[in-house]
Amino acid sequence: MSEPPRFDRGHTDDLMSFLAASPTPYHAVANAAERLEKAGFRQVAETDAWDGTTGGKYVLRGGAIVAWYVPEGAAAHTPFRIVGAHTDSPNLRVKPRPDSGAHGWRQVAVEIYGGPLLNSWLDRDLGLAGRLSLRDGSTTLVNVDRPLLRVPQLAIHLDRSVNADGLKLDKQRHTQPVWGLGDDVRDGDLIAFLEETAGLPSGAVTGWDLMVHSVEPPAYLGRDRELVAGPRMDNLLSVHAGTAALAAAAGRGSELSCIPVLAAFDHEENGSQSDTGADGPLLGGVLERSVFARGGSYEDRARAFAGTVCLSSDTGHAVHPNYAERHDPTHHPRVDGGPLLKVNVNNRYATDGSGRAVVAAACEKAGVPFQSFVSNNAMPCGTTIGPITAARHGIRTVDIGVAILSMHSARELCGAKDPFLLANALVAFLEG
Repeated sequence: MSEPPRFDRGHTDDLMSFLAASPTPYHAVANAAERLEKAGFRQVAETDAWDGTTGGKYVLRGGAIVAWYVPEGAAAHTPFRIVGAHTDSPNLRVKPRPDSGAHGWRQVAVEIYGGPLLNSWLDRDLGLAGRLSLRDGSTTLVNVDRPLLRVPQLAIHLDRSVNADGLKLDKQRHTQPVWGLGDDVRDGDLIAFLEETAGLPSGAVTGWDLMVHSVEPPAYLGRDRELVAGPRMDNLLSVHAGTAALAAAAGRGSELSCIPVLAAFDHEENGSQSDTGADGPLLGGVLERSVFARGGSYEDRARAFAGTVCLSSDTGHAVHPNYAERHDPTHHPRVDGGPLLKVNVNNRYATDGSGRAVVAAACEKAGVPFQSFVSNNAMPCGTTIGPITAARHGIRTVDIGVAILSMHSARELCGAKDPFLLANALVAFLEG
């Protein structure tokens, strides 16, 4: 194994800035694109004809980004090395008719997205952010990053048994946030407020994709600041690491033996079936067009895909000190123990023995330890974009990630070193 990399807290500092600046998938891909632009990448439009020039390029579509770097001398059949991740997180999203309220309270009507830990959204200061679609066909991002909404919990005096019997939340009745006072609830109030906030004329907004977020910033935690608490680590931690790794790999230029790729998809938390999800055509279309733009044939495309490997990077479960019995008794992943190799023989994860060898080689090259995760046989296993990517594109895929606690909470917890270790392993993988 190579010498282990010296821990750089600057990487974790930058992750915390990325999390804070990315309350939605749309903001996350915009921030990833900004970082790639600084590394020399340029955006290409899907509606334009693509050329076979070398260098870094990326495509933005909604809350997804696919970026790749073609080194000098790359043949049309040169294989890809892909870091896959997702940009979305479970949360509360605004309904088509957002203005609601009762009994003197003004509320925002929200729908539950994905599988959040609902209790973690109670009694928390919430902002509102997302994408506004305008009458002229353009879109703009908005972010009200201040306490604006709150989902108030019922006082214990009105629910005396809550601590004994457990909190029971009705997903419709008990999750609607308040954002003001008044009995005169008028359609259009929330959107008018956002138009004013974004500096848009009245009536400019005709569509929206809006979601709430905790406005409490990420923070170091613990006696020695060895932990990080923050929102949306599942899975912006991997998006950030993949972006940093791609920029670093691109710096190798013509030394690369493959084409490094970052594919960060939306809608993983609800099944990935969308034009910006891993089960959609975005990644395959980009890779194929890259081959064909370099003068390749379908045979070249088949050869490139046959040699391609994807690391599906998503957060995993660290052993919980208060619930250790929920974990497999022989697999207790620890925070700051290095990336997780995620295994499930029923293909909830895509890892097999050959995939393990890929991860072992990358971690050995980077001097990074890794550990394994499998679910307790008595517990259902989650899944990722890994099996979807493998099945849809016929490319070898391996599932990895960083061990965290409080997954799907409004505020999750990881080790301060693990994001740095993951990024180093991803650089080694992307370099081939």
